[in-house]
Amino acid sequence: MNFNTRKFFSAARVALLCACVLALAACATDGTGPTAVDTPKAEIAPAPKTETPRTQAAKPSEPVRNTEPMTRSRAARECWMRTEKGNTREDLDKRADLVNKCIDEKMKAASTPAPKT
Repeated sequence: MNFNTRKFFSAARVALLCACVLALAACATDGTGPTAVDTPKAEIAPAPKTETPRTQAAKPSEPVRNTEPMTRSRAARECWMRTEKGNTREDLDKRADLVNKCIDEKMKAASTPAPKT
């Protein structure tokens, strides 16, 4: 390398260093900007007072029924979730077979009306 090439690379390094220093200086804060401590806090309003307490007889809780109709995509979603929880060590092909069987069973069960009791 001759002297001009070394001089060029030295100047390029200094220019790169200056650019990095200026970029970091632009990110620096002086501490006068807003911080998490300065942000206004939400005030909690007192709960409204009720005039008379109401007592009701406790109703037995009914099981929550899913109102969404059984579709193939819903069955696939439920079956995949079940196999992900239970059969994590099996390979993907075996899990896919289990999911397909589960989907077929769910769709078959959804097509027949539930017996009335």
